[in-house]
Amino acid sequence: MNHVIVPQSSVALLYIDGVFQEVLQPGRHDFHVGWFDRKERCVKMIDVREQSLTLKGQEILTADKVAIRVSLLIYFKVVDPVAALHNVTAYAERIYEDVQLAARRFLATRKLDAILSDRNEVSDAVRTDVRASAQGYGVEILRADVKDLVFPGNLRQIMNQVLETERRAEASLLQARKNAEAAKIQAASQAETAQLQAQAEVTREQLKSAAELGRIKQRLTLSREEAEAVRRQPELLKLAELRALTEMAQAGGKFVVKLGSDLSTTPEPHAAE
Repeated sequence: MNHVIVPQSSVALLYIDGVFQEVLQPGRHDFHVGWFDRKERCVKMIDVREQSLTLKGQEILTADKVAIRVSLLIYFKVVDPVAALHNVTAYAERIYEDVQLAARRFLATRKLDAILSDRNEVSDAVRTDVRASAQGYGVEILRADVKDLVFPGNLRQIMNQVLETERRAEASLLQARKNAEAAKIQAASQAETAQLQAQAEVTREQLKSAAELGRIKQRLTLSREEAEAVRRQPELLKLAELRALTEMAQAGGKFVVKLGSDLSTTPEPHAAE
């Protein structure tokens, strides 16, 4: 072997007579070999790009004794090529085993409803569990995801019924909120209408009282000839006042006349209680 070319996505481990010598970075590496050189050289390539590994259909029993099948997807990369080749026989197989055991340990302590409520919890637990052990053989676990979660047939049917019930309950809740909001708006509108009607009624009573007062004043106003006649005969004024009050009473008008006062003054109209 006179030279070796290491691809950009890899590094190489150089062995001479079976003994590790150094890590060769990407590029061309030449070896100066003489006729007398009998050493055996060996190069092992290690891919340092991000890789993925799928664990399919792992059947696991949950804490409440429900058998589920879980498929996990693991993303990793080799960060220490020497440890990846020297510390374990095959690092990819070791990752598979570690992830499988971590998933079983975690899911065996969780009930089914907890697993369904947060699938990310499974992914986080597996990644955290495997990360420490993977560092021992030069691999970094980047992330772990639950790819599939399969239940027995009868359990799937029950779950579908539960989901349908939840959707109906959410729809009923939304409709109830809309009805309550509409009722609130209607009540506010009715209260505002009643208030406006009450104000209008007060205004009508005020206008009615003012009109009655005007009519009384008009009836009590004397012409020049009548004033002259009253000056000569004051009893005519009393008679005119009584006649005006009688007409107002017959027309439905209600008012208060202060006793002991001169009837020539303007009476005060009084609204009916």
